Order: sequence, then C-alpha cells, then structure tokens
Amino acid sequence: MTSTTEKNLKMTPKENRRLDERVVFITGAGSVGAGWGNGRSIAVRFAQEGAKVYGVDLHEERMQETKALIESFGGTFVGCSCDVMSSKSIAQAVQNCIDTFGRIDVLVNNVGGSAKGGPVEMEEEVWDTQVDYNLKSVFLTCKHVLPHMIKQQSGAVVSMASTSGTRWTGAAQIAYAATKAGIIQMSKVLAVQYAKQSIRFNTVVPGQLHTPMVEVRLAGQRSGGDVQSLLEQRQSRIPLPFMGDGRDSANAALFLASDESRFVTGTEIVVDGGMSARCD
Repeated sequence: MTSTTEKNLKMTPKENRRLDERVVFITGAGSVGAGWGNGRSIAVRFAQEGAKVYGVDLHEERMQETKALIESFGGTFVGCSCDVMSSKSIAQAVQNCIDTFGRIDVLVNNVGGSAKGGPVEMEEEVWDTQVDYNLKSVFLTCKHVLPHMIKQQSGAVVSMASTSGTRWTGAAQIAYAATKAGIIQMSKVLAVQYAKQSIRFNTVVPGQLHTPMVEVRLAGQRSGGDVQSLLEQRQSRIPLPFMGDGRDSANAALFLASDESRFVTGTEIVVDGGMSARCD
C-alpha cells in the first residue's frame, strides 16, 4: 500500500477544480494508522479539488498527518476534536466551522467501526455503542448541519456505508451490518424529504478495502493478528485482481459531492471491485 508520505500530492489546476471554495465538513478525518483510510483520503482528495476542509475526529492527533498532507500542496484544512456520539460536541464543531468559513456546502459522514458477533454472543452494551457510533452519529450531524443547508437552499450529504449493510461479507457482525444498512435507507428518506431545498443525499458503499483499519483492528478480530492471512481472505472475495483503498472511496465521494452528480440523489455507489456482483 502506498504510504501517505508520498511527495507527488498537488492541487488540481484552478480551472478544473470540482469543489473550488466549497466548505466540506468531514467526520473521522484522521486515521487509525499510516495509509489511505477513507476519512483521510476524502479530506485530501477534496482539498486537491479546492475545498476548504473542516475535519473532526475523536483523536485530534490523528488529524495532524491529514492536515500536514493537505497543507503540503497549499490546501486548506481546519480541524477539532469531536465526539460524534454527543449532540453537544457535534453542535460545537458545526458552529466552529460556520464561524471559520461562514457556510457548509458538503457533509461527509465517515465515522464507523465494527464489532463481531450476532445477538446471542454480542453484549447489549456493544450493540448500543455500535448503533450510536455508526448510525446515531449520522443522525446527529444531519440534525446540526441541515439547518445551515436549508438556509442556503443547497447542499450535498455523502455518507459512508459498507457492503456489510447489503450482503454477507465473511463475518458475523450484526450491529455493523444493521447500522450500515440503516445509513443507506436514511439517505434515501432524507433525499426525498429535502429534494425541494436542493439538498442531495447519497452513500458510498465500500467493500473489502485495504485501509489502516485492517492492520490496526480487523486482523486482531478476524485472524488472530495475521494481517497477510486476512488480506488473502478478503482478496479471495474480489473479482478484480487487486484490493482498493480509501482513495477509491474518496473518488466516489468526490463525484457525489460535486456538480457532476447534480441530478443524483437517494442512491449509492458501490466500491468493491465487483464483490457484490458475485452470486456465491
């Protein structure tokens, strides 16, 4: 996997920028480790396209590499620590963004994480935390960002779901699957509710990507810490002969955030190398 320390990052020429001067609010803008996770990739990619990025993450130190990468090519990034399960914390972050940039044009809901188990073996507290972390967080960001988009009569909301929300992906993780399915349906409902205000809602549905989460968390949950074994298991489900990373999710999110998708709302882009097309 390519390191995020690569030196060839640069801004898109001004005449070709798809998000020039737009303000983007991104949750989970840091990364659990080195590499191209979804949040960091989206923040960097959007900044390359001229966006002013306001990023939040529970661990502010995780955003420092994201900030450094964006500033290395002259992009704009402002961030703060935020607990996406706290309405008060999100409200403060949103107000900080408004105070800094004056508006929010794009909201990217990127926070999420999985826990193994079905209803018998999963503790009730784990279920509740998964629902709050993966699904309620999206509800809360929308609660606090949408009033500003309604006032503007414009906006784009892109939420990160998962193929776990649409199919079996090799592990029993019922809370993660249910909440990611919930994000997809929430986006459809909101797309219809706010269509007259020209606010669009779509989801990106990543599959078995090679992100820092694989090494830091999933290998311990699924393969006893054997990263290579887990990567081989994941690759075996993908028809394409390689595994994508967060930059593939970022490019899909960029399309959904830009005017290129002005007539696209209430739908999903699946980024899984063809895995969902398989019948087995």
